[in-house]
Amino acid sequence: MTAAIGAAIAVLTGIGAGIGIGMATSKAVEAIARQPEAESKISKNLLLGCALAEATAIYGFVIALLIILVL
Repeated sequence: MTAAIGAAIAVLTGIGAGIGIGMATSKAVEAIARQPEAESKISKNLLLGCALAEATAIYGFVIALLIILVL
């Protein structure tokens, strides 16, 4: 039972991070298309946002592993 809960948490955090990164990338491309001169600032913010989204997915994966292995 606990393995199923841990696996569900890992899947949900992975899906959430994937959706977040996809949305951020699409909005960044739209913003660059509208204002090409702001590309460097937009790209920096995009990379920071993607890194934070991936960190959230990794934290969720670690918590899921802890649930599976400890409980």
